[in-house]
Amino acid sequence: MKRQKWTLPLAGVLLAVGMAAGGTLAWLLAESDTVTNTFTTSDITVTLQETTGTTYKMVPGYTLAKDPKVTVTQGSEKCYVFVTLEKSENFDEFLTYEMAEGWTLLVGESDVFYRVVDTADMGSPISVLKDDCVSVLETVTKEAMNDLPEESQPTLTVTAYAAQYNKNATEFFTAAEAWTLLSKDSTF
Repeated sequence: MKRQKWTLPLAGVLLAVGMAAGGTLAWLLAESDTVTNTFTTSDITVTLQETTGTTYKMVPGYTLAKDPKVTVTQGSEKCYVFVTLEKSENFDEFLTYEMAEGWTLLVGESDVFYRVVDTADMGSPISVLKDDCVSVLETVTKEAMNDLPEESQPTLTVTAYAAQYNKNATEFFTAAEAWTLLSKDSTF
């Protein structure tokens, strides 16, 4: 009986001490700052402008100012830029031109040229034709020009396209692959 008398009060004291000690214990807890990632869209925008006009008078042996310039808009992704130069059937009988420096003829094509445009070149106009001109052949005669019906005047149509350079973070498209992608996509 003596043991029971002491056991109950001792249990009460130990419980009170345990509660007091438990109430003063501090746990180490931590929480990090929140990081929110926003994923925005990317795009490529290309423009083609010409300041010299669209109609020219041919004079044998003369050089005519013709300055089509391609610009990849600032903020676009690294890309291939392509230009097609579609000549009328009779163009080569009257006129000639050379491509500006930096353009490469796409293998297997006769009128498709390309170049890579990197971030540093974004927003800067790129000339398509060497010295921004075409030349009338010296062999062109007045009679040949007079014999041309109005609807058969020589024409040169320039169109610019752009396609992304990178396939993913470690691989890139070849120019031929990028051109194939453009020819398959009719929504640009």
